[in-house]
Amino acid sequence: MNTSEQTLQQIDRFINKIIQKYPETSEENCVLTDIHILVNQESGEMRAYNDDEEEITRCVVEQWIDNKDELFYTHITDILRKILVDKSSIIDKLGILKPYSFVLEDDDHENIAEPYVADDDTIIIGGDLMSDLDEDLDKFLDHLIQT
Repeated sequence: MNTSEQTLQQIDRFINKIIQKYPETSEENCVLTDIHILVNQESGEMRAYNDDEEEITRCVVEQWIDNKDELFYTHITDILRKILVDKSSIIDKLGILKPYSFVLEDDDHENIAEPYVADDDTIIIGGDLMSDLDEDLDKFLDHLIQT
């Protein structure tokens, strides 16, 4: 899926609205929440919520309307991750208590990915933190059994 410049600008504005909602504050004035980004593949709508399901912002990405791509959420995760990384110097100072994360969800509120996780001085940027864990454990157990 090729992402248009207009789509990138829309997502950038979307992230900026989240940043405006949680400006840098002193630690005692920080809120405790994650940012949930819900994307609907049929309508192209993208909405951001806090943990209390209060809407922060929304937009419609025209390029995503009626998108049938099977890798849709993989592409969205990559796009969000890139934009969040580009804005990490600002995002790391949001008025949110760490650890916090940006969570991508589908229209059924199912967790798809965590494109950005921040925890004090440690910032985890990437896909699933435990990817291939089952495979690694299987290899470890096979190795134990063989020795």
